[in-house]
Amino acid sequence: MVGEPVTLGLVRSQSAPQSEANGQRSSRTGGGALGTLTMLVIGYMGVYLCRKNFATAIPLLQTEFGASRSQIGRIVSVSTIAYALGKLLLGPLVDRIGGRLGFVLSIFAVALFGALSALSPGLSILMVLYSLNRFVGAGAWPAMMKLTPSWTPKKRSGAIIALMSLSYVLGGVAASLVSRQVLVFAEHAHFTTSMSWRAVLGVPAAITLAIAILSALIVRRGPLRSAAEVVQVKTNAVARLVANPRFLIVCGLSFAVTLLREAFNTWSVDFLSSLQHGEKSLIAAALGSTTFDLFGAVSILFFGLVWDRIPVRAHRFLIAGVLGALALLVLCLSQIAESGAVNAAWLLGAVGFLIHGPYSLCGGVIAIEIGGEQLAASASGIIDGVGYIAAIFAGEILGGILDRGGYPLGFKWLSAIVAVAAVLALWLRPSTATNH
Repeated sequence: MVGEPVTLGLVRSQSAPQSEANGQRSSRTGGGALGTLTMLVIGYMGVYLCRKNFATAIPLLQTEFGASRSQIGRIVSVSTIAYALGKLLLGPLVDRIGGRLGFVLSIFAVALFGALSALSPGLSILMVLYSLNRFVGAGAWPAMMKLTPSWTPKKRSGAIIALMSLSYVLGGVAASLVSRQVLVFAEHAHFTTSMSWRAVLGVPAAITLAIAILSALIVRRGPLRSAAEVVQVKTNAVARLVANPRFLIVCGLSFAVTLLREAFNTWSVDFLSSLQHGEKSLIAAALGSTTFDLFGAVSILFFGLVWDRIPVRAHRFLIAGVLGALALLVLCLSQIAESGAVNAAWLLGAVGFLIHGPYSLCGGVIAIEIGGEQLAASASGIIDGVGYIAAIFAGEILGGILDRGGYPLGFKWLSAIVAVAAVLALWLRPSTATNH
């Protein structure tokens, strides 16, 4: 990487004259490998600015509308259905229209619906607008997976995609910090509850709009582009992908880890707040919840580097072992967390470490390995889509469980699901053929 600061060792030469021309044109009109991949990370952070801010708004919405956890969870569930449908539908669409166009359109649309959500007169309209926000945002990650191989040599795909995956972790941290700062300003300015939650949803939308404009100016397709990438995706190709046993196992793993990730993304602030004694501080709980994403960032980098370096036959044992440890930690989380909210925040960090590594592998490098250049966006979109079908349960259904039995009962259910996934990972054998 030293001596190649412009490309980060990603691409330096092209395999054909036409590819070379494409690469030169991309460098003139965009930022090359470094500029494009950096902008993809920042762009996807914008998606999360308009997504995870909802977790901070939950207690405010409960106060404003007198809503229960189950009622707020309904918004999470419906929006997650929209997100899952977006993954399933927009992934194949991105394979047709191209990664750059798909990415830029997705970021602009997220900014639009994020801003409209802040103007909602009630929970029903908020549910519709937030769901549209999630639907259009679902196209951004498949677009990134479509673009990334055009800049990334295969031997470095695990590490590079791990760096790309930091976008949703850093986006989650940024969303929590921005929302916290908005709350601090709202308190000093003596905002009403209504003004506060609207600011929490609206300010990130303005930031994302600026990011969308920069994305349109900088993001470009890379020079590592073979004929397979430009072949129109046909229905039978997607059908063959879905029938791949290895692909189906990865979908099952995505089902479990996405459910857990969305459960903690949605309820972590409320969980930490429930552990506080005396006067509760939403600002402190929002800050404490950032450990989930910060440790997740370390996890993504760690597992990306390890994935490239360990034997292929060891991949399934790595995932199975991590998920087994995760099941045990989640099972014991409530009892351990009773020692205080500060200790609970560190435990959330440990959970984030164990969740984000397998999560990033499923929708990233494994998806590209299985889908190849032609179906990279489709594979990533469908894998994530199946995961977010499971994540529907993180909203209203899990909220109902929490209303009845609190977090101890909810964590028992989550632990059982991830334990099953740990066993399933043992069947994730290396593919016998390369889909390129």
